[in-house]
Amino acid sequence: MLSVAGCGEKVDDGKLKIVTSFYPVYLETINIVGEIEGVEVVNLTKPQTGCLHDYQLTTEDMKTLETADIFVVNGLRMENFLEKVIETQKNLKIVDASNSEEIYLLKEGEEVNPHVWLSVTYAMAQVKSIQRQLCELDPEHADIYKKNALHYLNELTTLRDEMHLALDNLPHKDIVTFHEAFPYFAAEFKLNIAAVIEREPGTEPTPQELADTIKTVNELPVKVLFTEPQYSPKAAETIARETGAKIFTLDPVTTGESKFENRQDYQNKMRQNMKTLQEALQ
Repeated sequence: MLSVAGCGEKVDDGKLKIVTSFYPVYLETINIVGEIEGVEVVNLTKPQTGCLHDYQLTTEDMKTLETADIFVVNGLRMENFLEKVIETQKNLKIVDASNSEEIYLLKEGEEVNPHVWLSVTYAMAQVKSIQRQLCELDPEHADIYKKNALHYLNELTTLRDEMHLALDNLPHKDIVTFHEAFPYFAAEFKLNIAAVIEREPGTEPTPQELADTIKTVNELPVKVLFTEPQYSPKAAETIARETGAKIFTLDPVTTGESKFENRQDYQNKMRQNMKTLQEALQ
């Protein structure tokens, strides 16, 4: 039977509702949970939402969180709204995917870079972290979480080995990325980020930043720029006109339809990134 809940309290319907903050965390969680009767996984943000740097919670988001038992987040201040959630949803259990000793954090000045899932190794660490915390919060389904996580980790190990084989020995290693999403990716696959087009996505570079990037690109043996499908390529197109550089697309795996059928989307998009880099850097 349904119990009556007060304002801001979850209705106890006997089901477990897990909400994830955005797409890459959703993909990790849905692969761990699988299809368990009575356990629902819902992604908070819309399919077109990219990184959560400036995301503001909507009224609909707050209603979704009011009905949730567990909120799985990337952490590392990716979700700048998390403090508000903790303050307003006192009974909501928070699972921090990046709570792992296996993740070595990179910084931009004093700020930690939160894009850890773009290292396949660190995506695997996040999977382990989510699985461990879900087992603690929902011991009834612990065996299923462990089994599903192990299967997914095996898939990610295959992906990582495939990508290393394809990328470790590329003749050229310098890349110019769209924003600061790819340092963990570059570190894992021995790439050098020579320049970044937009430090903050959606904020066009200053004339001096543009001039500096053009100078850097002109000095590269292979002139290639990488945009992201979630953002306008306008600044990259300006640099390309000035340098003759070719433009390619790298996907940070931050957007997509949050449905169980897309559970392989991380592998699919990372393999496409691999093929793109092979084409651009040969």
